[in-house]
Amino acid sequence: MNRFVRLFVAAALAAITSQAQDWAKARLEKSPRHLEWVKVKHGTREVNSFIAYPEVKDKATVVIVIHEIFGLSDWVRGVADQLAEAGYIAIAPDLLSGTAPGGGGTAELGDGDAVRKAISSLPPDQVTADLNAVVDYVAKLPACNGKVTVGGFCWGGAQTFRLATNNKNVKAAFAFYGTGPDKEEDIARVSCPVYGFYGGNDERVNATIPKSTELMKKAGKTYEPVTYEGAGHGFMRAGEAPDANEPNKKAREEAWKRLKDLLKKI
Repeated sequence: MNRFVRLFVAAALAAITSQAQDWAKARLEKSPRHLEWVKVKHGTREVNSFIAYPEVKDKATVVIVIHEIFGLSDWVRGVADQLAEAGYIAIAPDLLSGTAPGGGGTAELGDGDAVRKAISSLPPDQVTADLNAVVDYVAKLPACNGKVTVGGFCWGGAQTFRLATNNKNVKAAFAFYGTGPDKEEDIARVSCPVYGFYGGNDERVNATIPKSTELMKKAGKTYEPVTYEGAGHGFMRAGEAPDANEPNKKAREEAWKRLKDLLKKI
């Protein structure tokens, strides 16, 4: 592939990615709920985070939303807003905070390649420290009822499962098409139920489900994976898009209902 073709492909992908978020951004702009940005500080780090509040009269459970490998996108912020619409406080931290020139995050990194490269370079201990700080922050919010859960997608799905091994204050973990830890000593630290959501046409991730099932069962932990037949990787985002195919759309609707049903029981 010559240089001109590579540049053309890169530009086309960037345009597609931008357009793919337009509908999510438009929906977010119409939200009647209170949405704001906060900086969660710990040590020398500041994690820029998007938070959405529900319109409810009682204190609410929190859902920490961990973004995909594409960073803190408009779609991820939209998920937070939809969780708020369902009655939950939702916070979506930008785990790429501080990785861009000038100390910025996802937005400042720009194109998808830069974001994916930055995410693959994140130190695991930093990710854990960032997420632990977010757990501590939201648990102390006046509007929080003290219950904190976590849910994430793709890369964030794997980080969701991983957080369940590193934070005993998380009440439930909702891992969407993310791989689980493969070491017994990690699984032994899980202290909350883990609920998995997987696309039927996603063998790369699905090949890891039996191992997760085996390790969680051996450790006496709750792990409930559900696979949505015909859906692909990323079906929660793809299934919400205006041009969603039927399997992804159906999977997204069923998974969203399952998520809300599970949250009611926390």
